[in-house]
Amino acid sequence: MSEVAPKTQRSKADTRSPPVCPTDKDDTVELRKQTRTFDYVWRSGVAGGLAGCAAKTVVAPLDRVKILFQASNPQFAKYTGSWFGVATAMKDIKSHEGVLGLFRGHSATLLRIFPYAGIKFLAYEQIRSIIIRNKDQETPWRRLLSGSMAGVTSVFFTYPLEVVRRFVRTTAKPTGTVVDAVAAPIAAIAPRSGLANFYRGFSPTLLGMLPYAGMSFLTHDTVGDILRLPSFAKYTTLSQPKNAPEGKAAPLRSWAELLAGGVAGLVSQTTSYPLEVIRRRMQVGGAVGDGHRLRISETAAMIFRERGVPGFFVGLTIGYVKVFPLAAVSFYTYERAKTWLGI
Repeated sequence: MSEVAPKTQRSKADTRSPPVCPTDKDDTVELRKQTRTFDYVWRSGVAGGLAGCAAKTVVAPLDRVKILFQASNPQFAKYTGSWFGVATAMKDIKSHEGVLGLFRGHSATLLRIFPYAGIKFLAYEQIRSIIIRNKDQETPWRRLLSGSMAGVTSVFFTYPLEVVRRFVRTTAKPTGTVVDAVAAPIAAIAPRSGLANFYRGFSPTLLGMLPYAGMSFLTHDTVGDILRLPSFAKYTTLSQPKNAPEGKAAPLRSWAELLAGGVAGLVSQTTSYPLEVIRRRMQVGGAVGDGHRLRISETAAMIFRERGVPGFFVGLTIGYVKVFPLAAVSFYTYERAKTWLGI
């Protein structure tokens, strides 16, 4: 009887359902506490900023071509509408402007993306530590909520920079010092309606950011969990660094981390793309005949009447070419930067 008892007696911990993240250790409470320290906050912010800059640098040539296409530049209009055209446009830019021509305007992009990505990753770590306090709470919807809230937070704090950037791009080239170049658009925007004017168009932007950021973090973490399963771990994971915090999951190999990030980019782009199409149509559609601007539901109905369901996914395949390397490099750099910074 004494030999049978241990087999029949089970604690509550033994009968609970398996966690979403099977590779997490039970001592994750201490790791959650560490994320709330100032040292962890600034390090995760820097890691996120570096991740955003690295990702944007990789896709900068595609961004340059996209801007030229969108501006209906006569020199590049003949290249639009095909994959071959994108490559030919890049070759044309390189031959006329050199390699640096593919990165024109990239410095301004980095100034904007560093705080945006830094806040996004930092916010995700902090919000996640509050919403997911232990292994039992590691559920998909909590991850989705954490990612969505992180996306909203980053957009809220950096959206005024985007408004200023758009203002500068649509006005004459500023003169004077760098301070004047920054102060002039701010002084021009603020008097119109105060601080609120720096958030014009903020609601439509949130429309696409909520599902995009949420699905991005959810998919990355979920794919990472799958790749860390015991049956895959010896092929996909590296040994734990000596300075790794206790309770942290083993780092993925480079190809596995890039794969997790790339898949996250594809999934988040697909799920949020219809809302992004609606947002763009609202921004460029202007007012209708009676003077009022189209609401979200009205814009969606208009797109459906014009093209049906496929109308919500126009240009999605081209977006995949950019979003896969963008997300892959972003998550890869962030995870590696965290290791380098000892968090």
